[in-house]
Order: sequence, then structure tokens, then C-alpha cells
Amino acid sequence: MPKFGLYIHWPFCAAKCPYCDFNSHVSARIDQTRWRAAYLSEIRRVARLTDGRVLSTVFFGGGTPSLMDPDLVAAILTEVRASWPIANDLEVTLEANPTSAEASRFRGFEAAGVNRLSLGVQALNDPDLKALGRLHSAQDAMDAFAMARETFPQVSFDLIYARQHQTLVSWKSELSRALDLAADHLSLYQLTIEDGTAFGARHRDGKLPGLPHEDLAADLFELTQEMTSAAGLPAYEVSNHARDGAKAKHNLIYWESGDYAGIGPGAHGRLTLDGVRWATETPLAPEAWLSAVEAGETDGFAQEALTDAEHLAEFLLMGLRLQGGIDRGRLAGLDPDPGLFDRMGALEADGLIETTPTHIALTPRGRPLLNSVLRAVLA
Repeated sequence: MPKFGLYIHWPFCAAKCPYCDFNSHVSARIDQTRWRAAYLSEIRRVARLTDGRVLSTVFFGGGTPSLMDPDLVAAILTEVRASWPIANDLEVTLEANPTSAEASRFRGFEAAGVNRLSLGVQALNDPDLKALGRLHSAQDAMDAFAMARETFPQVSFDLIYARQHQTLVSWKSELSRALDLAADHLSLYQLTIEDGTAFGARHRDGKLPGLPHEDLAADLFELTQEMTSAAGLPAYEVSNHARDGAKAKHNLIYWESGDYAGIGPGAHGRLTLDGVRWATETPLAPEAWLSAVEAGETDGFAQEALTDAEHLAEFLLMGLRLQGGIDRGRLAGLDPDPGLFDRMGALEADGLIETTPTHIALTPRGRPLLNSVLRAVLA
């Protein structure tokens, strides 16, 4: 059964990366005392909605949460522990960038209660880091990773591949270096060009040369699966790889369609209350969210009851990303239409999904075609 998690969104970054479409903002001055009061107020409000739920995970995302003062993180986690019953194995993840200034805060975050760090490395060479708009060097990343390994029980880091002018040979070398670092968990994402980003505008204007063609992108994906599996970090989700016991518990709540509360600007949540599954959302703009919380106007935050069809679609969209697939018992409990099983039967005949008595999952052939499979399933 999926667990219950809490997502805390910190919306600020030192700079906006050109590929990023997350709700992140650059601000010259941040009143962290004011933000502390707002976060604590929202924790208390959400705890009243979810009274009695046992909290299994906390995730500080962003933005760049490693720009938060460790004292602010400590205050939030103290309030969290006072507001919910806490699982004995509570996972507390914080996203960080590997600049020296942020790495200097690691011990403060660990003392505050963070026990898992997710490091946004993105590339292991300086020219590509510069092209991605990152503020750190490859050496900064190595130094920060070494410090994180000394500080936290679990460490993950992200890399982006299928970058401009990247070849199979160069990615093989870079991924080998990453695997040699003996991380517990790797998130390996293919670069996607999103509308509304700087990269999106450049691509539209023909100013983003060297992106891989479809066949090369597929080869990069296959190489990634082969190398991570051989190194003992097989994929458990399309883009996430872990050693035994190191899967990201918080993200599994998303992929298994569990309940999670979202606090902070633009934070989403999924909460089952009195048998109804609700989608929650808060204002995107940091000042708008902060002012609403301070004025006690959180009743205006978006809350929408999901229809059965919407719940089913989310369950399939998220669950088929997992290596183990979706639980057939839970699927049956969502009362799917008979046509769904006909469509799945056709996909199974094509070798794209496989079924067992308990689960439905993508095959190795189907995993690179995830988006096409999802379109067919949800037709």
C-alpha cells in the first residue's frame, strides 16, 4: 500500500537554467524568517486535514532548497514531527546544487534531520555544464559529492544526457565515471526541450544545434540501461536507478498513486479525504502564495475532486513508469472500462507490455516507447 508523504517547495534559485520549466525564481533578497512563519502555518493547516496519517517521507524540492538556511529546514522538520505520527524509517530528502557555498551547509542540513541528499550534478564536464547554464564546475560536483557521502546516509545525483553534440562514446565515458563514484541512486534524464524555457525559444529559432536524432536518443537510452544494470543500479523507474534498499521512497509515492501533501508556491498534492481523492494546488508566484498564507486566505487554494476516469488515468500514467508496473488488484479496484483490457491485450501481443497474476508492466522493448504505450492505453 502506498505511503503518505509531504512535499515542501522552495521556489528560489541562484540562476534560472535554460532547460528548466519548474516553478523557480531568482530573487536578490529572501526574508527567510517570513518564509519560516508561512511554512509552519501551512504545515499546521495541512496536518489538520490529514489528522492521524502516518508520515513516511518529506521532500524539499525546488528551486534550490540548499539555499535555505539550515535553521529554517530544522524549524520545518520540528513542526512536521509535532504535526503527524512519524514512520520509524522516515525519509527526508533535500535537493541541492553542488556549489561550494551550498555544500558548506550540508552538515547543518544533516543536523536538522535530512537523511537523503539529491545532488543536481547534470554533467561531468565543464563545457557542457556551461551550456546547461549551471553555476558549478565538474570539480565542484566531485567535491560536493564526496562531502555528501561523508555526511548523509543516502546520496543521489542527477545527470542529463542526450545533450547537444553528445555521442555514445562520450556518454559511455561520462556514465562510467558516475558509476565509479558508487552512488546509492542515480537519476538519469534525457534532455527534453520544453516550451516556455530559454532552450525552447532557441530551439524554435534554430539556435540549438547538435541535439540527438531519434535513433541516437534510443541508443543512448539502451546504453544507459545496460551500464547501470551491470553496475548494480538497475532501473526501477524509467529514469531512476538504485542499489538494493536505496529507491527513493518519496517518489515511489507519486509513481504508486499514493497520497502526498504539497506545501509552498505551486506545490501540487493528492489527498484522499472521506473516500474522495482530491488534487490540490497552490498559487505559483512566491509572493502570491506567501501573502495568501499570511492573510489566512488559503481556503482559496485550488482543490478539485478527481473523477474516477482521472484517477485511473493518473494511476496508469505513473505506475507504468515503474519497472515492476502496476498492481492488478488496485487497477481492478478503480473499475476500469473493458476496452482498457482490450487495448492492453493488443500491446501485449505486440510485445510492449507483459502481465503476471499480480502486475502489468512494460517489457524491455516497451520501456523506450513509454509515451506511445501510454497514448495507446489511454485512447
